[in-house]
Amino acid sequence: MARSTGTYETTSVAGEKVRAFIPNPLPPSRPKLKLTGDLAAQLAVAESNLAVLNAAARMVPSLDWFVYAFVRKEAVISSQIEGTQASLDDLFASEAEVPVSAAPADVEEVCNYLEALKFARGQLSRANGLPLSVRLLNGAHKRLMAGTRGQDKQPGRLRRSQNWIGGTRPGNARFVPPPPTLLANLLGNLETWLNSDDTLPPLVRAGLAHVQFETIHPYLDGNGRLGRLLIALCLEDWKQLSEPLLYLSLFFKRHRQEYYDRLGAVRTDGDWEGWLAFFLEGVAVIADESMNVIGSLFDMVSRDRSRYLSSGGATVVGSRLFENLPQNPIVTVKSAVRICLTTKPTAAKAVYSLCDAGILKETSGRRRDRTYSYSAYLDLLREGTEI
Repeated sequence: MARSTGTYETTSVAGEKVRAFIPNPLPPSRPKLKLTGDLAAQLAVAESNLAVLNAAARMVPSLDWFVYAFVRKEAVISSQIEGTQASLDDLFASEAEVPVSAAPADVEEVCNYLEALKFARGQLSRANGLPLSVRLLNGAHKRLMAGTRGQDKQPGRLRRSQNWIGGTRPGNARFVPPPPTLLANLLGNLETWLNSDDTLPPLVRAGLAHVQFETIHPYLDGNGRLGRLLIALCLEDWKQLSEPLLYLSLFFKRHRQEYYDRLGAVRTDGDWEGWLAFFLEGVAVIADESMNVIGSLFDMVSRDRSRYLSSGGATVVGSRLFENLPQNPIVTVKSAVRICLTTKPTAAKAVYSLCDAGILKETSGRRRDRTYSYSAYLDLLREGTEI
């Protein structure tokens, strides 16, 4: 039996008549989701891998290192899916206040993602903070769209005009979301469902919520990034992950065309099961990869710490700077002064001692105001973030 996932309403956009899609409320019905067979097996693997990642997060020392790195990796890749040309190295360089190769506006977009996530997580973690809601999404969107590129995109406000996706004009668009007059009702239904006692597994609910948000497409810009951020918020709010360690956008980037095709097939064919199979595979794969990266990074830092301390040139401030490298993998003498709360000569000596031990490498090629990178650490993190 074919499943209807919504209805169409004819509307006018830029002088053309188009059929805007209006999704049915969640969860899917008539027929209900079939979480059986291969899909049930995929769900079990995804849940298991996510549980292992969550357990590792609770046990590993210096968890802040990995949260810092993985959140930035997700921010970079999610922005790249939307066409932003900024790399992970660009983001770290920007935070170290050194020149970047990407356009400043591209780096700003990635930084905005981090601010949006910080705001939303802060609200969800507070007893009197906002729940998963339209107000929370509006607040995140306001931060996501801050700056010059977003100032004409109505930051933090639902769109008041009809938009469309793909194509050169409304008449040949790949998809036309609901008219703006219906957004409040559609988002209200989504908010109610997100905070309901629906008995579907949380991973399934997160996958459904992402599609529903993308289909409603409530903002003039930033819907893709905010929709992927919503997945992370759901998983944390529903106690599936204690920290945002799942950079799921990497899976979507690797399989970008299938990602779009699966979203489209829900709207055209009611194929929620096909989308969930794709989504759950992504959770299982990236959770497993995240675990491996955590292990590799931790082993590397442990080895490099021992190597530095036994190098003969180690200093107290050098050791302090080393412990901060996972959250400052690109440094200058100036930033080392700030990080270690020391003088410029002492900071310089610390940087040079880490270079002598083969941990930091000079990467700017300049004679003055040089930049140093924890290159081996960055090499492990960089995978998948290349332009």
